[in-house]
Amino acid sequence: MLPVTLLTGVDEQSRAAVAGDLLAVAGSTVLVEYDLTGLVGGSVLRIARTAGGVIDREVIRMGHPCVSCAMRGSLVPLLVSIAATEKYGAVIVSVPGAGDTQALAEEIARDAGEELRVDAVLTVLDTAPFADDVSGDDLIHDRGIPTAAEDGRAIAEVLIRQVEYANAVILSNPATAHPDDEPTTRALAQALNPHALVKTTAAARELFGVRLHDPDTAETWVEPGSISAPLQTDGPVRTLVWQSDRPFHPERLYDALEELVVKSARGKGTVWLASQPHARLGWDSFGTNISIGVLGPWLADLPVERWSEVGQTHQARSALEWHPEHGDRASYLSITGVDLDIWELERLLDGCVLRTGESATQLTDPFAPYLEGSTAA
Repeated sequence: MLPVTLLTGVDEQSRAAVAGDLLAVAGSTVLVEYDLTGLVGGSVLRIARTAGGVIDREVIRMGHPCVSCAMRGSLVPLLVSIAATEKYGAVIVSVPGAGDTQALAEEIARDAGEELRVDAVLTVLDTAPFADDVSGDDLIHDRGIPTAAEDGRAIAEVLIRQVEYANAVILSNPATAHPDDEPTTRALAQALNPHALVKTTAAARELFGVRLHDPDTAETWVEPGSISAPLQTDGPVRTLVWQSDRPFHPERLYDALEELVVKSARGKGTVWLASQPHARLGWDSFGTNISIGVLGPWLADLPVERWSEVGQTHQARSALEWHPEHGDRASYLSITGVDLDIWELERLLDGCVLRTGESATQLTDPFAPYLEGSTAA
């Protein structure tokens, strides 16, 4: 199978520099790049080249100006045709900043698993703005990153999802960087994705040709409702891991949301809401942007033969922590950020749970209008 490396990162120059460096040392390798200057008009230029020159150039036209749409459905046939020539040893795909590396990796495995193999997913981070970017509320459009007009994602979400799915993170240290930027970015990347290798651009060459990616393992890393446990607790980057076997009071949690995400970079986990007893809810926050949505039913509400419908990580956790009365119903969250006040966050969360003597019935639920499939909407 032809090995494929997916390389992403929102900073175009940093990503291009790493791509060019890998191509220069990789021998018989093809680099696939995308020129998005025509995206607004509905076209994307795709170029495939080796160290010796261009081997393929194609204008992809779309009815909808979407970066991921331009790649899905057209990239795999190109890669398969490159594999069929048997002239090249590997392919590097430089995925534009707004692209979805997870979707591409899954498409390659699904549609061309006999011809292609994703060896590694790499993401390039610019160390100077990273900590501020992942704890703020700027949108992807605020940075001029080419994407669809209706793409309302925060830059924090784009960056964090790239880091969480990566097998390795490459730190680009621009001249404008402060001496503290690189260690802080390194610590944040390791907290966001404890499984990823973290390298500098000078060491990026060591990653090429090393098989790092396993699609099944990667799927469990990003399973909705899962949490991240910190590998280290010292330094400015901190992660609170919190859980409760009592449900949240909906109004108190809703009122505390803004305080819970201020200064944080990433929050995720599973939420048990007293007013939604049959809905397992997922918590996703990126910087100051937060969403809480329905993941599906609790295992306790399903016959055993349907447990496969629930993620493997949740099943494994439930097997260890099954409660004799309410089964797998529980809330567990991880919140990561720089200089977080862990004790204050814990105090806030503890204050949001249903107290002894409070009834779970007839509660006002401010979340209900926003939860598709809500049991109280």
